[in-house]
Amino acid sequence: MEQSFRKFLLLWTGQFVSSIGGGLTSFGLGIYVFQQTGKASAMALVTLLSFMPSLLLSSFAGVLADRYDRRLLMVLGDSLSAIGILFILFSMLQGEAQLWQICVGVTISSIFSSLLDPAYKATVTDLLSKEQYTKASGLVQVAGSAKFLISPVIAGLLLTVSDIKLLLIIDICTAFVTVATTFAVRSGLASKAYEQTTSFIHEFKDGWSAVSHNKGVLVLVIMTSVLTFFLGIIETLSMPMLLAFTDSAAVGTMITVIATGMLVSSAIIGFIPIKKGYVNMLAISLFGVGVFMAGFGFRENMILIGISGFLFFAMMPFANVSLDFLVRTNIDNSVQGRAWALIGVISQLGFVAAYTLSGVLADYVFTPLFVDGGLLVNNVGKIIGTGSGRGAGFLIIIAGMLLCVTSIILYNLKSVRKLECRGE
Repeated sequence: MEQSFRKFLLLWTGQFVSSIGGGLTSFGLGIYVFQQTGKASAMALVTLLSFMPSLLLSSFAGVLADRYDRRLLMVLGDSLSAIGILFILFSMLQGEAQLWQICVGVTISSIFSSLLDPAYKATVTDLLSKEQYTKASGLVQVAGSAKFLISPVIAGLLLTVSDIKLLLIIDICTAFVTVATTFAVRSGLASKAYEQTTSFIHEFKDGWSAVSHNKGVLVLVIMTSVLTFFLGIIETLSMPMLLAFTDSAAVGTMITVIATGMLVSSAIIGFIPIKKGYVNMLAISLFGVGVFMAGFGFRENMILIGISGFLFFAMMPFANVSLDFLVRTNIDNSVQGRAWALIGVISQLGFVAAYTLSGVLADYVFTPLFVDGGLLVNNVGKIIGTGSGRGAGFLIIIAGMLLCVTSIILYNLKSVRKLECRGE
């Protein structure tokens, strides 16, 4: 068991390094695209193309992870995803990279990255015993959070002494680390032989039936998609809003500081686990997320933004734990894998919608309302301020208020409350 956990730690180290490298690229490209175009919609397009291919291919990648050598899939995912980053770097070395070139690069990277996550999670299961899952799960979440907790502040500082090309080079170099650790772990494990299973369509139908036949679960899944839509708005517009009045180093530091809110509340839940009142906890935490989201967009004040952002992130683990419990305890164990795969896709569709709409709305609808001659300059503008970043801020405020309304609706749904009774 100790040897298996040491192998897991080796594999985890590679993924931790990879997460930091990916976070550097994500932050750097966001800054680069906004500085080149001045458009939140351009940033949103890049975010969309770096996210959607992995989402759409996730179920297919999960099937591959069950049928073929998972470590080899991880190696392919890590190494081939670097091709997209190399393409962007090469374009920048020729001069300024065009938006279409960045879009092509992040799409290529996202397509191959889709192989990584399901194979990585399944490999963790291969390596560890059930007694080690909890400890490993915490470490996996830390590695996944590194792109929010570590990468932004490093990227912000590096951008003050160099440019984005250095960030891309570092990200590409991390691929060598992750591939090396994966090969090291793979050498001590037997390859998984191909296994014939039922068709993908049949498995999809089983997963959909497990979700749709329980009204409460279906409502929660839809609500989760609504939640990710609102989260996608603040994710897309927070950087343009901040860059309107501060620099990239300050933005990187701010993102790192506010993301620690998630670590603090996760630690609290670890020491004082939630044992009942999951629907109440879900509604209250989502209401808090909405309030602090609105506070985040309210004024161009770094102290207010920092406090609101920290509390926004601090509310998220409470919502995630409650959602997970209510869904997990109301789906038969025999179809949980297929159900969760489907739930993952449906719930993430909110991000796709947000990335598609929020940048366009901010640039062409809301920002013109808060610049010279705008319709809201002399009324709402007197409260939240005016300028190029206030349109994005106002849209974040609206999203937060709508999330508060959503949480109240959720609290009063009988079908959702019944889930807690069944779960007990």
